[in-house]
Amino acid sequence: MSAADRAGLKARRMAVGLLTAVLTDKRPFDDAFERLAADERYADLESRDRAFARAIAAVTLRRKGQLSEIVKRFIEKPLPDHRGRLDAILLCAAAQLIFLKSPPHAVINLSVFQVREDPQARRFSRLANAVLRRISEQGAAIAALQDEAMVNTPEWLWERWGNFYGAEEAARIAVQHLTEPPLDLTVKSDPQRWAEKLGGVVLPTGSVRFAPKGRIEEMDGFGDGEWWVQDAAASLPAKLLGDVKGLHVADLCAAPGGKTAQLAHAGAKVTAVDVSAKRLERLTANLQRLKLTAETIAADALSWRPEAPFDAVLLDAPCTATGTIRRHPDIPYLKRPSDIIELVKLQQNMLSNALGMLRPGGTLVYCTCSLEEEEGPEQLTHLLTAHGELKLAPISPEDIGGRAEWIDGHGALRTLPHFLQLSDPDLSGMDGFYAARLVKQGSS
Repeated sequence: MSAADRAGLKARRMAVGLLTAVLTDKRPFDDAFERLAADERYADLESRDRAFARAIAAVTLRRKGQLSEIVKRFIEKPLPDHRGRLDAILLCAAAQLIFLKSPPHAVINLSVFQVREDPQARRFSRLANAVLRRISEQGAAIAALQDEAMVNTPEWLWERWGNFYGAEEAARIAVQHLTEPPLDLTVKSDPQRWAEKLGGVVLPTGSVRFAPKGRIEEMDGFGDGEWWVQDAAASLPAKLLGDVKGLHVADLCAAPGGKTAQLAHAGAKVTAVDVSAKRLERLTANLQRLKLTAETIAADALSWRPEAPFDAVLLDAPCTATGTIRRHPDIPYLKRPSDIIELVKLQQNMLSNALGMLRPGGTLVYCTCSLEEEEGPEQLTHLLTAHGELKLAPISPEDIGGRAEWIDGHGALRTLPHFLQLSDPDLSGMDGFYAARLVKQGSS
């Protein structure tokens, strides 16, 4: 086996390991990638090969519904339960053949090699070879006839989105999840200059967007702390607080720190609270790179209280994160419907505590990166009913880059993954976010 083949094999092994970590071990994709990248088995892999492994696994997760249907079509009899990583190997191979357009000879040979080296799967090596050869010949034609929006979305999410947004809107959301998202940056100043430097465009929100290319750490401006990575939708909630210069603002559930950086750059005295000390270390490192300062506190936002009340509180609450599936294609396979019930209760308790740390006359922004109504509008209704001292402060188009269509009937922010369509499809879309702005009544 040549050096190139060995690199190709290792990358494909890593992809199978990533897929298995998500689907079998229920481990988040990014966490699994970090662990495998640090594993001595892959220590000598070049960055491009690691990126290839990540791309294979990501495409397989995005297109799992289609790929599973196609693979099953060419397996005539049910297979025994104990078959090792056969399924993951076949799915990753099918993704390469159909969607990544990798050379069939290399894909089939290296995939069959993986089957043979798996003690539980090796008896199916001839089957794997036959199935993958048929997929290389017929897979693309079959995929073109599938309902890609519906078949790649777990049934429980498809039904929910159809009920909440209607069938057409649900399909648009699902289709957007099938494409790799562009990279958005929040820049300290002069977005147009940075867009020109990095070969991107300036969005109506002020973010700079471009197609990912190479390592982020090696991009112009990173080392000088001129910008940070932050989806355009995720940059909006902090803006809803308006002019925060000189105000004492709490950023609850603050990590990874994009909103903390926004508030600190705008002149606020920021207290960033997060339950994870490890995540706060990364937040602190990011602030140091950006030459920004904030107080960081490792504490649970459910119970922590400050010595003095804040002028404003931003709560980016834990949620199902279904608005970020295009960035995190593992989410549909890690979340369950029952998670929503638990998270809604958690959000309510966090909101009650957040109100207790807000001064009268102060502003609260509640946001989630969720598409689920229970974590957005229904949570707002419950909040206003349970807390008579709160009054909704409707969002205006001027607050969010002039986009009136991103404001719902209650005056809250609602973005969906297929919003922000640009002339270049590869630069289109945004995270699904919900945000409501409220004021605590009473004199200061």
